[in-house]
Amino acid sequence: MIHPNYRLLVISTSTIYGNGYLEYIREEILDFLQTDELLFVPFARPSGISYDEYTNNVVTALQPFGIKVTGLHTYENPKEAICNAKAIFVGGGNTFLLLKTLYELGLIEAIRNTISEGVPYMGSSAGSNLTGLTIGTTNDMPIVYPPSFDALQFLPFNINPHYLDPDLNSTHKGETRETRINEFHKFNRQTVIGLREGSWLRVENGTIELKGDLTARIFKPNQSAIEVKSGILEESIYL
Repeated sequence: MIHPNYRLLVISTSTIYGNGYLEYIREEILDFLQTDELLFVPFARPSGISYDEYTNNVVTALQPFGIKVTGLHTYENPKEAICNAKAIFVGGGNTFLLLKTLYELGLIEAIRNTISEGVPYMGSSAGSNLTGLTIGTTNDMPIVYPPSFDALQFLPFNINPHYLDPDLNSTHKGETRETRINEFHKFNRQTVIGLREGSWLRVENGTIELKGDLTARIFKPNQSAIEVKSGILEESIYL
């Protein structure tokens, strides 16, 4: 089910408590990318910051380790930049805005084609949402309306980044993340993988490996959710 050429790093979050931007996962990133150039896609724009500001965050985090980072927004021909990229990093923020912008620029197929040739794809949060079938399990508000919820579809399931367990000591009576995903499954059939902060998926050679110290939560329609430990995910887990 997984294209053998896909090389994906699907990260729940770019930052965990007590660490700087990408700091906790830096060694994994350096091992995964195996290149000195990275094309950054800043279109999700967390908190509304500018493309330049967002790109500079990545430059600050990775340039000291010999990786030249450039923002996709700086190219006159973004499609050509995608096709020539050595590696692509799609940052987090608002998933609806990110997907809408990629559709408007005609970049969805360009990214799919480039990654199918073995170019590494790294996504964080919203960028990780895009690796699944749809963005229907994002946590973001629909501040804009993309022409489709269909994502890049590298993976045969959906991602829910920043997955949160219910706080048993909280008096909050709103829906839990699990409740929201169960609502999703009233109308959709694909598996959803809840990635807790500090966890990520590494996809290479047609296999998916859950990495990090935490378990992930697996949701399927009409079934009780299960927990899976770090390690290779068998197809039966996500199909």
